[in-house]
Amino acid sequence: MKEKNIKKIVLAYSGGLDTSVIIPWLKENYDNCEVIAMVADVGQESELEGIKEKAIKSGASKIYIEDLKEEFVEEYIVPAIKAGSKYENKYLLGTSLARPLIAKKLVEVAKKENTNIICHGCTGKGNDQVRFELTIKACMPEAKIIAPWRTWDIKSREEEYEYAQKHNVPLKITKETNYSKDKNIWHLSHEGLDLENPSNEPKYDEILEMGVSPENAPDLPTYIEISFEKGKPISLNGKKMSVTKIIKNLNEIGGKNGIGILDLVENRLVGMKSRGVYETPGGTILYQAHELLESVCLDKDTMHYKLNLSNQFADQVYNGKWETLLTKSLLAFIETTQENVTGQVKLKLYKGNIIPAGISSKYSLYSEEIATFGEDNSYNQKDAEGFINLYGLQMKVEAEMKAKLKGGK
Repeated sequence: MKEKNIKKIVLAYSGGLDTSVIIPWLKENYDNCEVIAMVADVGQESELEGIKEKAIKSGASKIYIEDLKEEFVEEYIVPAIKAGSKYENKYLLGTSLARPLIAKKLVEVAKKENTNIICHGCTGKGNDQVRFELTIKACMPEAKIIAPWRTWDIKSREEEYEYAQKHNVPLKITKETNYSKDKNIWHLSHEGLDLENPSNEPKYDEILEMGVSPENAPDLPTYIEISFEKGKPISLNGKKMSVTKIIKNLNEIGGKNGIGILDLVENRLVGMKSRGVYETPGGTILYQAHELLESVCLDKDTMHYKLNLSNQFADQVYNGKWETLLTKSLLAFIETTQENVTGQVKLKLYKGNIIPAGISSKYSLYSEEIATFGEDNSYNQKDAEGFINLYGLQMKVEAEMKAKLKGGK
C-alpha cells in the first residue's frame, strides 16, 4: 500500500548500496514523493566523487552536501581523544562519533525544507538506527522517521544489489566486493561477506584501504613527535597544524606502518555480537600518545577515576546518547582533567607497533629525584614503616580478632 500523505522526505545519503536503493524505493512506496538527499562530508574523500550526479540519477530532486569535517574533528573526535574512550576497551568509536552530528544536520535540512519526515538506511539489526533516531528525537521531537530496512521486503544486501540493478541505480561495487563499509576521517570499517564468520581470517591484502598489514610495512621504524595542549593535539613533528591535518598526516604515516588494524567481535546495543575489521591508523596513534602524556601529568586518583568515566563515556557514545545530560556532564569532567595535559610525546612506529620513545611536560608529576634507586635527599624510606602500620591497621585488628575466636574454641 502506497502512502500518499507524505510529500517530501529528507534522506541521510551516503551513496552506498543501502541509501542508493532507498531513493527509488521511497518514490515507489510514498506516491512519487520528493526525496531530498543530505550528504555529510565527514572525510570520506574519494567516496564522495560523483555523489551529486549519482543521487539525482537515483531519483533525488535535490542534494545537500554538508562539509562537516572540522566540526566532526573539533566537537566530537577531540573530546574522545581527551576522554581516551574505547568501547569494550578496543573500538575507537569511529562510526559512533559521527552519527549524532549527521543526525543534527539532517534535522537542520528538514527544517530548511519545511518537512518533519526523515529517512535513514540503517538496518534493524544495527546500532546506527538507535544513534540516528535518539539524536533526531532530541533535536526534533515531532519528526517522523522512516527506516526502510525495518519495513521493506528486501531481506539481504544481495537482494538490494539486484533491486539496484533493476532500477538502474549506479553502483561502484559488485556482489563479490559488497562489504558493508563506513568511512570518515577517523576510520574505515568493514563488515559482512566472509567476515561474518569469526573463524575466517580477514583478507587484509584485499580489504585494507587506509594502510597495509604489519608484515607488509617497512623494515625500518618511523619516529614521530606529537605535541598536546590541554589534551588537544596541536603539532606533529614540530609543525603546528589543525587537528584535522594532524589526523590526515597520521593516517598516512600510520597506514604505511601497519598501525591501527582491529579485528573485533563486539556486543551491539541490540543484543547480538557482530564482527568487523576497523582501520584507525591516526586515531590509534593519537590515543596512545595522549595516554602516555596523561601518565605523567595526571595524579593517581584522577587517572583511576577517569578510567571508569572513560568507559561510561564510551558506552554513552556507542549507545547513541550524545544528546543527554550525562554525556555533557562527563565531557565537563573530562575537560577539567585536561588542564595540565600539555607536553610532547615521541613514538616509534614499527610493523603495527607503537613504541614509546619519550615523554616530556612542564606539568609532569614524575620526579626522578624521588623515584630513583640511587641516593636521594627527598624521600625518607623510614617513613614507609609508619605508613604501612596505619594502612594495614584494620587488617591487623581483624586478624587479631579471628585469632582470639579461634583460641577461645
